[in-house]
Amino acid sequence: MKESAELFKLLSVDKRIEIIELLKKDPMSVNALADALGITQSAVSQHLRVLKSAGLVKDERKGYWIYYSLNRDTLEKCRERLNRICTCGCLGGHVKIKQMHKGIAKPK
Repeated sequence: MKESAELFKLLSVDKRIEIIELLKKDPMSVNALADALGITQSAVSQHLRVLKSAGLVKDERKGYWIYYSLNRDTLEKCRERLNRICTCGCLGGHVKIKQMHKGIAKPK
């Protein structure tokens, strides 16, 4: 249970979520992330350090630069953990909302 709390705590920072969103597309350097986020390289490095220590991000040196990418296996495990915790029916609700828009399902 403590693991889940720690995960949610580190993901409670908007910039970290934004970093994850950016890294979904392609690996990026600290400079590229800083430019995209409009924050300093130092701030990006701090966020990456936290994400990397949680296993959500990995790095790879290519010549002079280090490129960061998502650890998709760890991210998938986080999603699975959230699905186990969440019992509000939001996963099924997502499908139901789409059906409501198409006129297939009716709201309760």
